[in-house]
Amino acid sequence: MEQETLQHTERPVFKYEPPKDEKIGFPSQYYAGFWIRFMAYLVDLLATTAVTAILISPVFRLADWKMDGSFFAIYGALVTVAFLAYFIVMTKVWGQTLGKMIFGIRVISLKTEKLTWGTVLFREGALRFVTSVVWGLYVVCAFTPKKQGIADLLEGTAVVHEGYLKLDKEWK
Repeated sequence: MEQETLQHTERPVFKYEPPKDEKIGFPSQYYAGFWIRFMAYLVDLLATTAVTAILISPVFRLADWKMDGSFFAIYGALVTVAFLAYFIVMTKVWGQTLGKMIFGIRVISLKTEKLTWGTVLFREGALRFVTSVVWGLYVVCAFTPKKQGIADLLEGTAVVHEGYLKLDKEWK
């Protein structure tokens, strides 16, 4: 009987690299998840409530006007406009709202280098209004691979952790 000799084979060593996004190349941990975005939204709700309590409510109280919260009343419409203006202006100017600043997350475009006015108006204006009326749509970001909400999916944006962007030398 012939003796078989075992040959020593080398096993390949693989270096782990996190999976990257095809468009920009962000690893999956860069994207902000549902809970941190929800907490930032709660802070933003406090900020918008404070803005309306400081700017709009005193005028209506001094004038002794009815403060009807429905959307079709003047007071309700002004509160809605202030709510949407807060998100639009903060996102366009700084790329993040006060809540996002506190939690270290920001909105970025996956298509262009900077957020455009059209993107911000649609994302933070029209779609913010829709998601504030239909709360269930906000949960979508918990189930998508890049943790994108409805507004993110339609506009090609994402909410990412700002700390990772600062550490990433390739991102500008």
